[in-house]
Amino acid sequence: MENNKKIAAVTAAVMNYIMTEEEAIYIEYMARPSVQAVQAPYAAAPVKLWGVSGRQSQMQMRSMMQMRTFR
Repeated sequence: MENNKKIAAVTAAVMNYIMTEEEAIYIEYMARPSVQAVQAPYAAAPVKLWGVSGRQSQMQMRSMMQMRTFR
C-alpha cells in the first residue's frame, strides 16, 4: 500500500512538471510576433463538417478493426 502511494505521488509530480513545461513552451511560442501573423489567415477558414465527420468515422472503423470487433 505504501509503495502504491509513492508511485502515485511520483507519477503526479512528473505529469505536473510535463504540463508546466508544455505551457511554458506554448506561451513562448505564441509570444513571437511572426507566429501570430502567420496564423491569422488560417483562423478564419471554415470548418468542413462533412469532411471531419467522414475522417472521424474512418478512424473509428479502423480502431474497431484493430480491437478485433469485427471478424
